[in-house]
Amino acid sequence: MEAASPLTFEISGEPFLLEKRIRLLHAIKEQGSISKAAKAVPMSYKSAWEAIDAMNSLSPEPIVYRETGGKDGGGTTVTAYGEALLKNYAVLKAEHTHFLERLSELTDIESGAFQTIGRLGLQISARNQIQAKVLKIEADKVNTKVYIELKSGQNLLSVITQEAVENLHIEKGQTVIAICKSSAVFVSTVSDTKESENNLNGIVHQIDRDEENVKVTVDIGHHDKIISVMLIESYKNMELNPGDSVTVRLKAHDIMLGK
Repeated sequence: MEAASPLTFEISGEPFLLEKRIRLLHAIKEQGSISKAAKAVPMSYKSAWEAIDAMNSLSPEPIVYRETGGKDGGGTTVTAYGEALLKNYAVLKAEHTHFLERLSELTDIESGAFQTIGRLGLQISARNQIQAKVLKIEADKVNTKVYIELKSGQNLLSVITQEAVENLHIEKGQTVIAICKSSAVFVSTVSDTKESENNLNGIVHQIDRDEENVKVTVDIGHHDKIISVMLIESYKNMELNPGDSVTVRLKAHDIMLGK
């Protein structure tokens, strides 16, 4: 038996570059089309764009750029920053492979200790995971207010326990990941000037629906997207369409932080 392990890069504790995403980026370079690249990996067109959105959201610079229009929904290119990531990944992948080869030679990988390694990595199901910078921290005995700035320049307030702040060693100026379940994101076509806190301005990017629920993807700027899932009755009352200007609202206690 040989040791095998996928190579994964993380940003602030969140999966960023997975091997399947790397294959997708290489396919985009070769095909110049997201639909053709998705078939080559293979993965669905929807999953391919979700992977790209996740990478662009977590990255300090865009990795993939999409040009609208044209055949197959427009051209898709890997940016210069994305090219550099692919080169660095290739170097580290070679070193990672060499490490596993040496591990197989030196260690009894069939022992019980190695059977638990695969369980040590944990991914969360919350769809919204966005990079942000800590602007200010207001501590109290139990809860602490953490003010963060997204890449778009828009701000959010997260209320978490003081214990969580201490355990994560959150400090002003640090990069964190704002995490929120899609069911806790509210979309409105009316801007409420009285409640400006935790309101994000954006444009409806995509709408997906089934018999009971509607998933609304909102572009909040600088390649950041946030997803709201609502009952179809609520969606019908708003009559949302792609391209509409909306306000996204989040409750401070619904925003978790990771790093």
